[in-house]
Amino acid sequence: MSTGPTHAMSGVAAWAAVTALTDTHAIGQLSLKTWVVGATLSAGAALLPDIDHPKSTVASTFGAISRGASAGISGFSGFLYRLTRTKRDTDREGTHRGFTHTVVFAVLAGLITTAIVQTGAGIALAVLMFFFAGLAVRGLMHTWSSSKDALLISVASLLLTVACWAWAGDQPTDAAAFGVAVMIGCVAHFLGDAITELGCPMLWPVPLGGKTWYPVAPPKPLRMRTGGKVELLVVGPGLTIAAVVLSSVVLYRIGAAPWLGQLDLPPEVMAWIAHS
Repeated sequence: MSTGPTHAMSGVAAWAAVTALTDTHAIGQLSLKTWVVGATLSAGAALLPDIDHPKSTVASTFGAISRGASAGISGFSGFLYRLTRTKRDTDREGTHRGFTHTVVFAVLAGLITTAIVQTGAGIALAVLMFFFAGLAVRGLMHTWSSSKDALLISVASLLLTVACWAWAGDQPTDAAAFGVAVMIGCVAHFLGDAITELGCPMLWPVPLGGKTWYPVAPPKPLRMRTGGKVELLVVGPGLTIAAVVLSSVVLYRIGAAPWLGQLDLPPEVMAWIAHS
């Protein structure tokens, strides 16, 4: 897998890219609160697929609670792998890079998120914000002691959730947009894993090369080593720059970043920023 910070930034960059590249009318329907919460959900969802590994850093986000959930998901992932693998698939337990690393999982996670927000109103959204903010914090601060910092992450997540509500106020939200944000974050994770050495079985259960768990990946010369120089010096910084630039574009269109219009940018660039 890519490292936590790279995954988290890929979620923000992907959410910003999708919202920046959709037409102006669609963007105009997003309130500031919806976009910011969506960015948080997408950043956290970009760490969510690794919950299938009980020893992963993200599994320790909320201490014993998240570790217990990870153990259950890991068991299900292993069972599903053994149930659906073909003779060409490797003979492994399938706990990591299993079900939670598939597009099917991303769609289900998005649909469940939408349903929770629709049925639970503000309280449910606050709980989701807290959960995904915790995953995002864990991803960005992956060097913290995973066995001792669950309380610290919980406090940081709570503060982020409260700050978002206080800042955005009573602006309307869009349950469907939050579901899409979670899907986008998960897919960003899959793509990040796909460009590493082991690939990602994101297209399960579609059989490719006789394998239902086919590890989608580019040719070997184009793959990167997790935590290697390419990720740390090129991919990570590149995603961070993309996230900042595209987020600024969307926030400008929403009306939250008027300063962008004061920059001395080429007319063609400004026209795209303003009208997409």
